[in-house]
Amino acid sequence: MACAVRRSRALAAVLVLAAAAVACGGGASRTSGRATLDWYNFPDDSGALQQAADRCSRASGGRYVIRYNKLPRTADGQRQQLVRRLAARDPALDILGLDVTWAPEFAEAGWIRPWTGSRRAEAVRDTLPAPVRTATWKDRLYAVPYNTNVQLLWYRADLVPQPPTTWAGMLDAARALAKAGKPHRIEVQGAQYEGLTVWFNTLVASAGGSILNADATAPSLGAPAVRAASIMRDLAVSPAADPSLSNQTEDQNRLAMESGTAAFQVNYPFVYPAMKADNPELFRHFRWARYPRVDADRPARVTIGGIDLAVGAHSRRPELAFEAALCLRDRDNQRAAALRGGLPPTLRSLYDDPQIERSYPFAQDILAELENAALRPQTPAYQNVSIAVSHTLSPPAEIRPAASVLDLRGQIEDALQSKGLVP
Repeated sequence: MACAVRRSRALAAVLVLAAAAVACGGGASRTSGRATLDWYNFPDDSGALQQAADRCSRASGGRYVIRYNKLPRTADGQRQQLVRRLAARDPALDILGLDVTWAPEFAEAGWIRPWTGSRRAEAVRDTLPAPVRTATWKDRLYAVPYNTNVQLLWYRADLVPQPPTTWAGMLDAARALAKAGKPHRIEVQGAQYEGLTVWFNTLVASAGGSILNADATAPSLGAPAVRAASIMRDLAVSPAADPSLSNQTEDQNRLAMESGTAAFQVNYPFVYPAMKADNPELFRHFRWARYPRVDADRPARVTIGGIDLAVGAHSRRPELAFEAALCLRDRDNQRAAALRGGLPPTLRSLYDDPQIERSYPFAQDILAELENAALRPQTPAYQNVSIAVSHTLSPPAEIRPAASVLDLRGQIEDALQSKGLVP
């Protein structure tokens, strides 16, 4: 009997401890009297994100500690995990690293909180306008821009003394190199994924058009889209095309350029330190220029990337989460993310920072592109729209410009109504 009583007491104690653990779990857990704020973001191998979490935890004066949780590596995997947990009203999601296309969807679903008053003023202070627009939906700010990104043209100066300024000029240069038996490929993202949508969006915007109309209720497309599709097809059937174009992503483009088979690539700035580390001999000839134009008299409008920080709607500590998000993207942390992780900052003043200028000799070209950047369609149905684009235009060699754009128009009309596609 005594043993039964002891077992009953032990079981009761276990249940009490378990209940206490549940009550303290998730985003509002307490560690030594401090609130634990859970920050979910992309996996960072540079250590810059963990450094930011540690720095802001110390700066809180003991009020909170930020726990950096790594999301999956792919953008699709990141979104899938966040959507499932937010839909389940998970209180453990305090601070969320959102891809720049997610704010409308998450805001419309009521999953993230708007930034208002003094918080909003602090979030936009010194912040470049284009990143702010990525975090805005229906004139309300739903996230604070953390980092940004745009592509540049990278080329080999030993093959091309002067970089081409247009896609037509680049194709002509590649054909001439091919005839001379020299490395001549143009590396670009041609796989059936988001990178293909980004390529098309940049070309459409650079031709003076857009994928959706101004209020994002219907496809726009038209002549600029046909022009964009023609450029993609022309490259894909030219000697400049990588044989693996229809499977190529950013990192595969980087590796192809490092192997010495390419003369050009359009890619993000991470390729610069990678080339320096992986092929120092070729790095001596590695140069950059502004993204190629569609028309010689019209500057390119390059699609913006990056991460915005939002506060989860079901966070138990929203006030602390807003404060922590501002700290995570402050000047010191953005500088560290740029220097250690290669992530361009969203704060305008950092582009005049001597440390940034030394590590980012192309900083002013990035800034110039950001000041004229194109956004991807801002709509809660963006995932559907992106799938429609990448599926319709893949593989690039099989694009029939006018017919493909007409087909894409119908696919986007269905996508905006969530017909036939799984987000």
